[in-house]
Amino acid sequence: MVNTNNQLHVIYGDGGIGVGGQNFHYIFNYTRGGIESLVINGREWMYREPKPTFWRATTDNDRGNGFSKQAVQWYGADMFANADKVDIKINDQSIEFPSAPKNNQYSNHEYVDQLEVIYHYTTLTIPTTQVDVSYKVTADGVISVHVHYTGNDQLPDLPVFGMRFVMPTAAIGYEYAGLSGETYPDRMAGGVPGEYKVEGLPVTNYMVPQDCGVHMKTDWLKVTRTTTKDNSDHSDKPFSIKFENDGQPFAFSCLPYTAEELENATHQEELPLPRRTVVSILGAVRGVGGIDSWGRDVEEKYHIPAGKDIDFGFKITHI
Repeated sequence: MVNTNNQLHVIYGDGGIGVGGQNFHYIFNYTRGGIESLVINGREWMYREPKPTFWRATTDNDRGNGFSKQAVQWYGADMFANADKVDIKINDQSIEFPSAPKNNQYSNHEYVDQLEVIYHYTTLTIPTTQVDVSYKVTADGVISVHVHYTGNDQLPDLPVFGMRFVMPTAAIGYEYAGLSGETYPDRMAGGVPGEYKVEGLPVTNYMVPQDCGVHMKTDWLKVTRTTTKDNSDHSDKPFSIKFENDGQPFAFSCLPYTAEELENATHQEELPLPRRTVVSILGAVRGVGGIDSWGRDVEEKYHIPAGKDIDFGFKITHI
């Protein structure tokens, strides 16, 4: 059967579900809790499955007011997030989970207009709470991502909340539409709206590595690479991926390190050589404070209270 209707080709595997179309193919892994492969125009964009992120590397002000110790549960939740349930929808209709051997009822000629994969996470906190991440794929290859955090007021304030994407190689830079420079919720007054281009993956040269590089009120982010992990790929032509807001601006950082890598380095020279690109698309960011010699707590309006639900969304599009 030939696909003549510009639909998605769906493959029901034993451990995941694949979906493809013109110049793209994605694999959603069931047990690993996310997208294990995101191939666009023959180039792979995933090094690790995207996961919810709850942690930012401790800042000088966090150390001064003890916030990181109060919020330490979120460090473990960030490192070991894993989905304990997955739902599948085809053309907006839920289907019976296609695990083996149920997936054998499908052929290699399955075509749909839309596929949605929803991962349900239970945080490794005491008490626990829930995070749901939905990926909706349409025939043009666009992925609409919706993230929902269920509030629990028995938990400490969050340092950050969003989705983290780890890409296979270091980007040569990124462009975005949003506020100029590094901005945080309590550090936006000097940010000028516009479109900006950043060369490489700069990390602020603090004596002690810490969270940096956040950009607030972003409409879109384009990340560009020239290298892959495929030794047969000798092209150095730049290729890009784009994250776009889905109704509301988001915050982001684009760095060569995860929050945990920054957290574990006590000096700049302890950081590993840049090899990856770590993009965090953020729906909530805690302020950095700095009101009183890096010791006073962040103002209340710049906290992320754990008892409030958080919803945000964005789109992943081709370039």
